[in-house]
Amino acid sequence: MKQIQIINGPNLNLLGVREPEIYGTQTFEDFFIEIKKQFPDISLHYYQSNHEGDIIDKLHEVGFKYEGIVLNAGAYTHYSYAIADAIKAIKTKVIEVHISDIYAREDFRKNSITGESCLKIISGKGLPGYVEAIHDFVK
Repeated sequence: MKQIQIINGPNLNLLGVREPEIYGTQTFEDFFIEIKKQFPDISLHYYQSNHEGDIIDKLHEVGFKYEGIVLNAGAYTHYSYAIADAIKAIKTKVIEVHISDIYAREDFRKNSITGESCLKIISGKGLPGYVEAIHDFVK
């Protein structure tokens, strides 16, 4: 059975209450239940941390044995060379996902340091962007 890890970064634990006009009103935990039902033949795993080193540790942990990683590094996207280096160091391919359209927001959000090391970037498709990324891994 294929294993895919979803990793969410800082402040994404507040989905459902944080800026609902940008991020929506659904918690990621509720959404994760839905996507697990959509992919019954995939072993999906979810991890969230507000700490850069914890995200790097999780990338290292799964990055040599899983078939895919879906990463929303939150604000770390725009400046974490450490996470970008971790993505480069692992074998597992990573797809970066952003709920909002980072290219239509503040100038600092338009640059993705981590995305340069990823297979692709999915931005501005809301939570369904995660589903698109999983589909890309199971084709």
